Amino acid sequence: MVISPIQRPQTAPPSVSVPTTPSLLGLGAIAAQPELLPKSPLLGTDGIRGQAGVFLSPSLAIEVGYWAGQVLRQQSASLGPIILGQDSRNSSDMLATALASGLTAAGLEVWHVGLCPTPCVSYLTRRTAAIGGVMISASHNPPADNGIKFFGQDGTKLPKAIARQIETGIRGQWSGEMLQGAWGRYHAQPEQVQHYTDALRQTLADITNFRGLKVVLDLAWGAAVHTAPQVFQSLGAQVFSLHTQADGDRINVGCGSTHLQPLQQAVAHYQADLGFAFDGDADRVMAVDAQGRVVDGDYILYLWGQTLMNRGQLPENLLIGTVMANLGFERAWEALGGTLHRTPVGDQHVQAAMFETGAMLGGEQSGHILCHHHGVSGDGLQTALHLTALVKQSGATLAQLRDQSFTTYPQLLRNVRVEDRDRRAHWQDCEPLQSAIAQAEQDLGAAGRVLVRASGTEPVVRVMVEAADAQAAEHWTASLVATAEQHLA
Repeated sequence: MVISPIQRPQTAPPSVSVPTTPSLLGLGAIAAQPELLPKSPLLGTDGIRGQAGVFLSPSLAIEVGYWAGQVLRQQSASLGPIILGQDSRNSSDMLATALASGLTAAGLEVWHVGLCPTPCVSYLTRRTAAIGGVMISASHNPPADNGIKFFGQDGTKLPKAIARQIETGIRGQWSGEMLQGAWGRYHAQPEQVQHYTDALRQTLADITNFRGLKVVLDLAWGAAVHTAPQVFQSLGAQVFSLHTQADGDRINVGCGSTHLQPLQQAVAHYQADLGFAFDGDADRVMAVDAQGRVVDGDYILYLWGQTLMNRGQLPENLLIGTVMANLGFERAWEALGGTLHRTPVGDQHVQAAMFETGAMLGGEQSGHILCHHHGVSGDGLQTALHLTALVKQSGATLAQLRDQSFTTYPQLLRNVRVEDRDRRAHWQDCEPLQSAIAQAEQDLGAAGRVLVRASGTEPVVRVMVEAADAQAAEHWTASLVATAEQHLA
């Protein structure tokens, strides 16, 4: 338990009935201009995300903070703080300040921990007396974007029902009680991040010595520029870091978990044993072996899952993956006597299935991995540490472990940019695209599959085709992308 030196009231102030939305601090300006808000839900897969200063404006951030404060206070029996973290984007300071204004206007105490990975906010929210947490980040998105992601006091993402209550207030449709009380206070507490890094080391149990390993870290100019090198170096690894400054102009640009070439080149240059690339908020990670080959989330789930299975720490030998998980991975896992349960894309779906089934390990091909033995949030740094510990303990190289795992089916993923939010959300209504999907599925049969979905984090529709035959995958990917560009973009 992290103990705060700050004294705070232990019970929430009384509520009073208010007939209409208050105009306090200009609140209600967004609701008065409904054209500023999309018709589709405002809080999507990962909270609110969009271009900073355009869709994601300071006034919207204040409203979000205020109404989130109202809802979270009403959900809590006692009045604790809100943990607030951010990544390195140029707009993160502005949004953090605006959000804190709304939260303190709602009577909440804000602990601003500053630059940190998203899972740090989740951890601190769960391990302190906080009633919620907020992360300012757009994850792997480009620098111009940003986002606001909320966590409940258990460290998991807010349930949809609570998110809908917050959105009701933002849209000026609030009809319930309003909590009144003293203004909240703001406290800068960057020292809290150390509790998170200490906890990461503790999850490794007896594997606390990485001496003899050369590790390259691509920090993506983002949230992990301080924490990741610190932890790996403290464990004795020889660390070579890329993109090491918190740089809001370059976060995720040509680097990180979605651009692995710099990492692959650095692993070869330094003759490293392995390398890791984080995204902007370090809730996901991709690995590279000494030969420069990618070790994605499917490989990580297989290798970590196999280790837990051998230790008797994987109930029912069950892994939770998504519809994006490779068929080669699934069939190899089944050959070991395991089961892969697929969910829709999105770590919140993986998380829900893990709680429902009792599974202890799950994640996404993109490198967003959750292990309930150690936490309730996807954590790129924790995943990198445990994969390194696995390599150290096995006595094999990551390249050897990859060779011993499985062979992937050819899988192609393409993005079609669709700026119109409502058209993107309702892509299923596009009859030409549905017809093209049906033709592809009929042609591929049992030897492949097609997946088309709207991204919950970017203004794109994703087209994925997987097939035993690479030429078939290429043909149908190109055909479906062309159809989507013609009728949606």
